[in-house]
This record gives sequence, C-alpha cells and structure tokens, in this order.
Amino acid sequence: MTLLSLALAWASSVGAEDIPKITKEELKAMMDNPKVVIVDVRTNPEWNTGKVKIKGAVREDPTKVQSWIEKYSPDKTFVFYCS
Repeated sequence: MTLLSLALAWASSVGAEDIPKITKEELKAMMDNPKVVIVDVRTNPEWNTGKVKIKGAVREDPTKVQSWIEKYSPDKTFVFYCS
C-alpha cells in the first residue's frame, strides 16, 4: 500500500512524459487478469462528461488515496487512467 502511495506521489511530481504508459492492446490483454485493477482517476467533471469509460474499471478520487487504498490487496497490479 505504501508503495502505491509513493508511486502516486511520484507520478504527481514528474512530467507526463516520464510516467510509464501502456497501449490499448496491452490494456486489453490485462483486462481479464484478476490481479489487475484498472482505476479511473478522473475528476468529477471529467468523469461526468467523459464519453469513454473502461468496463470493469473502478473510479477513485486521486486526491483521497489514503481513504481508498486500503481496500485493495497489495499484490495487485494497478493501471490508472484519466482523460
């Protein structure tokens, strides 16, 4: 859990070009894996007006990581997406 918190803190402190990215194809290949959690971290306005939502993704507030991170197993692989 601490590792995820550190990863999110790191991601918010680096430029977008430094954040690891995956392709749509890579994500599709991961979607049936029970060890993968796809997390939608868009803001409320972005989520409400967004035309695309990934099936099976969970929506979490990126500003409140400490309030939701404990509900996930530490052995999961997390894929975060936003607009």
